[in-house]
Amino acid sequence: MIRTSIAMLAFVLALGGIARAANAPVLFVPLDDRPVTRQLPAMLGAISGVPVLEPQRRLLGNYLRAGDPAAIGRWLDRRSAERNFGSAVISTDMLAYGGLVASRIPGPDYTTAFLRLAPIRRLHQRDPHAWVAAFSTVVRLAPTGVPPIGDAAHFFAAYPIWKYIQRYANLPDPLPPRDEAYAARLRTLAGPALDEYLAVRARNLALDRALLLETAAGTIDRLVIGQDDAGVVGLHVPEIAQLETMERRDLSPRQSSIEPGADELGMVLVAHAMASDARWHPRIAVRYSTPSGALVQDPLEFEPIGATITSLVRLVGGREVTRRPDIVLAVRVPHTTTGEDRRFLASMRGALAHERRVALVDLTFLDGNDDAELSFMQRLLRDGLAARLDAYASWNTDANSVGTALAEAVAAGAGRRLGSYNRNAHLTFTFDRILDDVYFHALVRPDLERTLALEGIVDHTYLLPAVAARTQRLASAALWQYAPGLLAALAPREHIAALRITLPWDRTFECEIEPALAPDIPRSATR
Repeated sequence: MIRTSIAMLAFVLALGGIARAANAPVLFVPLDDRPVTRQLPAMLGAISGVPVLEPQRRLLGNYLRAGDPAAIGRWLDRRSAERNFGSAVISTDMLAYGGLVASRIPGPDYTTAFLRLAPIRRLHQRDPHAWVAAFSTVVRLAPTGVPPIGDAAHFFAAYPIWKYIQRYANLPDPLPPRDEAYAARLRTLAGPALDEYLAVRARNLALDRALLLETAAGTIDRLVIGQDDAGVVGLHVPEIAQLETMERRDLSPRQSSIEPGADELGMVLVAHAMASDARWHPRIAVRYSTPSGALVQDPLEFEPIGATITSLVRLVGGREVTRRPDIVLAVRVPHTTTGEDRRFLASMRGALAHERRVALVDLTFLDGNDDAELSFMQRLLRDGLAARLDAYASWNTDANSVGTALAEAVAAGAGRRLGSYNRNAHLTFTFDRILDDVYFHALVRPDLERTLALEGIVDHTYLLPAVAARTQRLASAALWQYAPGLLAALAPREHIAALRITLPWDRTFECEIEPALAPDIPRSATR
């Protein structure tokens, strides 16, 4: 009788969502529709076998066109009402404003933005045991920069206004007397747009403060506030100080953090959800290519990369160790000498020989040295080392790159522990990253921009439709030529079944690669 009652209780609890099977879906609201923020988190789900459910892409907007917060809120309510999810990872910039670019411009007032966050509050009401994570960004110093052409001509602070605002925002706060005349000149040049920009910063700061209070109240289980593209001086410094004071007073380090980065935050939190699903706290050892590697400073981050990496390791649900790691995070930094590269490669081979998983991050692009990045990858491919990596990332800021590599490695590790790991999806992710981070940015993108410059188009942040279409065709043809050789080095028994390459935001800054890889059919199987 007692055993029957216990069985019935377990059944009732399962129906109520308290007991949950592994591989329960992650509800995910992306920052915007770019590959790094939308496509890659979904690809993590394919690797681990933990489904990542996202709103339809059309609801996320596109570049200068904001997403649809009301429709996304309804999607989140509908999905959470089904109670078929294990965790939720939500961009509050998308839910409140319509995405990252929309969060930088005048739009909804504070009250409207705050009320749009109501679906987050309803998640725990529907399933108190779901893990709910949210991420927001502190406004970067530069408004989104576009030339005054086509639809962009009417965008907030189009060139040259955004340049004046950027320079003003990069001044120290409080302003030293020596900069007062320069600041006054910038205020005159920027005009009313500067006041609008400052009002946006104030609105977003107020919402970030509200998010900290929501987290303290238990509405959000894990909050991360990322500082988007800003160094150690500027208007963001007193804002971060306010948030840190509030955080120290009201929350624990396990509840929230404030750290550099934006684009990688969704990926890292999704990977955290997968590791939690596998009941795994990854042990991660960080190894740099130079003795002083941890002190390298990305000009678009407010702290050295060592501190950023420590924060990201925690955010992905891991812990930093020196012995017996599950994952070795190998970090190649600028100005690594030939001898240091040789020792760095030997260290990675040693880790692989001891059956450690290796995630490689190449940050040599930080000093503009694309040749160093490209030649190193070609060496990895020739030596067969690239094919043995669990993750690879390069280009963009150090936080973006490290977060991408950590997320890929953790998703793969979680999938192996859950018994749902997908090797083809993992290969596809790595192939995508190398083709994009190395071949597009080191070879294809510079050629595209030289071609545009010969046509008199020197601003590549927004291309008119006809120019964008032509440039996209050039990008696809140029990048395609590197794809077969790359795959042959990574997985010689696989072939490219399909490969679509686009410029999703009508600019040269990023490309979107949609690969479909498949195993070769043995000749004997066709007889």
